[in-house]
Amino acid sequence: MSLTAALLAGCSTDISEEALLESDGTVEASETAQAKDIKKDSSEGVDVSFIENQLLDIPYASLSEAQQLDIYLPNEGEGPFPVIVAIHGGGFKEGDKTGADLAPILEGVNRGYAVVAVNYRLSQEAFFPAAISDVKAAIRYVKANAEEYNLNPDKIAAWGGSAGGHLAALAGTSGDSDALKGKNRENINYTSEVQAVVDWYGQIDFLKIDEQFADSGITPKLGERNAAGSPESKYMGRSLLEKMDEVKKANPESYITENDPAFLIQHGTADPNVPVQQSVNFAENLKAVLGEEQVELTLFEGAVHGGEPFTAEENLEEVFSFLDENLK
Repeated sequence: MSLTAALLAGCSTDISEEALLESDGTVEASETAQAKDIKKDSSEGVDVSFIENQLLDIPYASLSEAQQLDIYLPNEGEGPFPVIVAIHGGGFKEGDKTGADLAPILEGVNRGYAVVAVNYRLSQEAFFPAAISDVKAAIRYVKANAEEYNLNPDKIAAWGGSAGGHLAALAGTSGDSDALKGKNRENINYTSEVQAVVDWYGQIDFLKIDEQFADSGITPKLGERNAAGSPESKYMGRSLLEKMDEVKKANPESYITENDPAFLIQHGTADPNVPVQQSVNFAENLKAVLGEEQVELTLFEGAVHGGEPFTAEENLEEVFSFLDENLK
């Protein structure tokens, strides 16, 4: 089953910097309702019929109806099970925890992993740092309730593609930081640290995307990313160039420390949505701090944004081998 995470532009929302700071990025209710409609209409459902043990629509925080997660447990084994936190893509503006882009991650259930699929507030509902704050709150929920669900709170990976890759990477590097918690205060005594990250073609340094596409010769599918209408600008609540300090806070590279988990980063060299140089630079910066052995970078020559060869059986073997090494 192919990975279908796609970055798409959304509707503009104008809000002052002061209002953004006071509201933690929350958008008005009419925008929130629109976000829910887009999320539902745009998500092709993933087949979970093979999973016997499903716990669905569990609230992990209380700021929004979007803050829910699904837990899928292996059909066999006694546990406690290592956990993969699955983070959907969709340009920060659409997608769902039941979307088809999570199909490769759900293969983990057949390999002894519990998969926790997370919904987070989308950009029509709340701007940065809402989405990453939600992901971190979901990780804390998993740890706080690990015994109830037969999960191993010390063996957790974050895995996502595209915008989900960005959030997985940011969760990985900021796990030992007090930054980006937002207004979520549930289970605040637990950390959001994870032990491994799988980042599939995630955006890393938003401010360099346009420059990198120009250097690569690849025509960007979504146009200029510094423009106010780009997915990243809408995620930040304003044109990237108008919020450069905030954009730096959204960059996973800003939080790299020697305590960060192991990373597997994969990207297609012909990706028209996220330039491959985003992952190349990120891997280099991680290696400089963590060491070569803690960071794996796989580049697929001629591959675009998702699908084959990421979801090929051969590559999934590589991904789960990485996870087994770090979580089992």
